[in-house]
Amino acid sequence: MRNSRSTESDPRAAALRLLTGRDRSEAEVQKKLLQFGFSAEQAEDARNYCREYGYLDDQRYALDRARMLIRSGCGVGAKVLLDLRRRGIEESMAQAALAQAGEEFDTLALLQEQLERRFPGFDYRRANDKLKRRVVSYFQRRGYLLDQIFSVLHGNGESS
Repeated sequence: MRNSRSTESDPRAAALRLLTGRDRSEAEVQKKLLQFGFSAEQAEDARNYCREYGYLDDQRYALDRARMLIRSGCGVGAKVLLDLRRRGIEESMAQAALAQAGEEFDTLALLQEQLERRFPGFDYRRANDKLKRRVVSYFQRRGYLLDQIFSVLHGNGESS
């Protein structure tokens, strides 16, 4: 889809259009503006403009993104940090967002909910080794630590 004539040469309008659909990090906006053919100076000016008016805020974005990833079951811990880094969030800001978002959720309760939703009726004591590996790997890929995984899996098997 081509840019409208009024925004083809206006980096600020292009940046605002990018932020209309969803929140983005400064690095994502910068990358997109450069892809659209704007100079680095134009992209920087557009980012400053958006930041000044509160449309662009990496701290807010990082916290919202971390909350969404944790709440949706897409990731916790290192998985969230990796996602934020890939989106251009600096390390200290990513760590702070993860810490704050992590305090808002009970990780073990989330893991338990995901286990029940993704693997209904799973009983660690009765499962074969292949299924056990599959379940453990599923949660490891989402950033859960082994002690968290086994705490829920063993607790789940004992309560059945």
